[in-house]
Amino acid sequence: DLGHSSELAFVVEPSDDIAVQEQPLILYCQVEGIQPITITWRKNGAMIVDSENAFMLANGSLYVSRFQRVRGDGSSDEGEYDCMAQNHYGLVVSRKAKIQAATMSDFHVHPQNAVVEEGGVARFQCQIHGLPEPVILWQKNSVPVNTDNERYTLLPKGVLQITGLRAEDSGIFHCVATNIANVKFSREARLTVSGSHSTVYKDPMILVGPENLTLTVHQTAVLECIATGNPRPIVSWSRLDGRPIGVEGIQVLGTGNLMISDLSVQHSGIYVCAANKPGTRVRRTAQGRLVVQAPAEFVQHPQSISRPVGTTAIFTCVAQGEPPPQITWLRNGQILETSDHIKLKNNNSTLSIYGINQADEAIYQCIAENSAGSTQASARLTVLWAEGLPGPPQSVRAETVSATTIQVSWEEPLQNTKEIIGYVLHIRKAADPVEMEYQEAVSKSTFQQLVTDLEPSTSYSFYIKAYTSRGASKASEVTVVSTLGEVPAMPSLFIKVINSTAVQATWEPSIKLGQHEGFKLYYRKVHLSQYTGPVLLASNVTAYNITHLDASMVYEVKLLAYNRHGDGNSTVRFVSLRETVERTVLNPPCDCMKDEQNNKTSATGIIIGIHIGVTCIIFCILFLMFGYRGRLLMCKNVQEQLSTPQIPRSQRNATGIILNGAARRDRDERDLNGKQLDMNELERLFPASPCPEQQDKGIRPAHCTPAAHDDTQISTLPMDEFSIIEEHPGSPQTIPCDGSPAALAPQHGPANEG
Repeated sequence: DLGHSSELAFVVEPSDDIAVQEQPLILYCQVEGIQPITITWRKNGAMIVDSENAFMLANGSLYVSRFQRVRGDGSSDEGEYDCMAQNHYGLVVSRKAKIQAATMSDFHVHPQNAVVEEGGVARFQCQIHGLPEPVILWQKNSVPVNTDNERYTLLPKGVLQITGLRAEDSGIFHCVATNIANVKFSREARLTVSGSHSTVYKDPMILVGPENLTLTVHQTAVLECIATGNPRPIVSWSRLDGRPIGVEGIQVLGTGNLMISDLSVQHSGIYVCAANKPGTRVRRTAQGRLVVQAPAEFVQHPQSISRPVGTTAIFTCVAQGEPPPQITWLRNGQILETSDHIKLKNNNSTLSIYGINQADEAIYQCIAENSAGSTQASARLTVLWAEGLPGPPQSVRAETVSATTIQVSWEEPLQNTKEIIGYVLHIRKAADPVEMEYQEAVSKSTFQQLVTDLEPSTSYSFYIKAYTSRGASKASEVTVVSTLGEVPAMPSLFIKVINSTAVQATWEPSIKLGQHEGFKLYYRKVHLSQYTGPVLLASNVTAYNITHLDASMVYEVKLLAYNRHGDGNSTVRFVSLRETVERTVLNPPCDCMKDEQNNKTSATGIIIGIHIGVTCIIFCILFLMFGYRGRLLMCKNVQEQLSTPQIPRSQRNATGIILNGAARRDRDERDLNGKQLDMNELERLFPASPCPEQQDKGIRPAHCTPAAHDDTQISTLPMDEFSIIEEHPGSPQTIPCDGSPAALAPQHGPANEG
């Protein structure tokens, strides 16, 4: 049954035709497929009942005995005909065939008398409408025009051109129009050739340019262009878009008419006729648009398929044409209605049927149609159903657990449960299309499933199928339930200072916020307890300017998102406008005019700056020198206040002063090596007695007073942190204020000046 011969399809379809009044008409229709096949005909969508005038032949064709454009009862045999074929598997409909009556109107353009000088150009035209398009021939003095004469050009639209006129061309002209409906003659027109060939210069001029044409592929287009001038102009053609016209199927008629045979869509475009004066750039142009239409045709036909119950069937139908065709789908000859489980996508080129069942088994047709014609293709859907499959799961229930979780439970089917290997839970947002559905597999012994990662305040639909190795059961009843509501999450917040009295709060919209109706903005001075606000902002707002602020204060800004379930957590930011004011004072706005004047005295400014810099350096050196002397005197005063007797220098290390209570030997060693100020350096900077010849050797002569030569260390601690402790002889000592040898240890690093 699935072979090629089983497919119900058309071998021959009715085609467009032009019928002759009172003559018989036959419309052909031939179908193949599994018998029995019933064929019926429709005209303009209505069924045709066999009658004396129209009846169906044994081969399925429709015979109209005497075609009439208008009958006595006002009806007409003109219209759109299609045939329908049906068998056990479904029904298909043929393409629509447009049937028109052959007609011919009277001439609405007749040739006109003309007087043209010798060597000029004469043009006669006559126009008439008819179906089919009448063939127009010309006669001169009641004798057919000699088409072998290259000076005579006959164009398909009823135009006669005569170039290089001579005296013998004078005469009486008329045209004859002929088609299957009638033969008609136009009025006569006289051509008079006067004078001799003129040698007076005349600029090139286009008498008649190309008209806009709309034709169908494989037809012939003739673009007229006739020009005059003295000397005789050269006629050339081009495309406005710059593309080459080509040479295949291209022919020039007469002196400048362009004929394109076997038209294709690529020939569409704007064509430009140019008349050039020989040897110069003097030219005149005219242009016309050519539109080539192509009937709809299939690039990809739908294919017949077989699918098990509960699965998805997809048909694809891709058509092309010019203009682009519209695609319509039929199901057993009727317009296909979309629903929750029948969807059309990609401009109707894809038909998807979800969760198919026995009722979906049918013949589906794709109809592609545009202004140039229509075509159809069909495919059959066969729904497979295995005997002994389980019934649908029972008692499906869904209960809301939280804002993002729902628990679904069910009971096993009523019949054929032994072969069940598992269940599949189908989940979808109730508002989403069926193709957005997703599934979760569940073992055969489990009758409930916790569905997580759902969206708050959202309705979901659920149904269950039981699966065996031979296929799936029918779907259970669908149950719909909504998740609980949830307040929005914390929004991100950024604060930008605009000026000394205004800031801008900005935030980014994010799906992480969840469902929210808007935002609330609060702000206050940090030392106050009361907020200003809330300022209610819509959900699509992402920025807000806070103005009229106090430039000397620090502000707290708070933002939160809210919905019908309440307010979410807020995001808080602090901002100070004081720094903005200080920066404004320290960096005043640029006075460009003033800067321009200052550029003129930049050299003087540099010199003054150097002087100021040198002066600052001198003051810094003096400040450091006086600081050294002051700290030296301070240390001496501390020594005088101690009530210890003078002892020889060699024994002075037995008693010392502990600064700040530190008595560790390792710290003594670090202080002696890293923080001592060399006494020799101090005596060089601040001489207290005339011993210059001994200072460089680090030896104090006997006649120098101890007070004038005691070694001194500058402490890194402030004066209010000094503590003076007298230790017993033999205890570890720190740096003494007298001139002990330890104070004269060489420096291993710069003295710390505190």
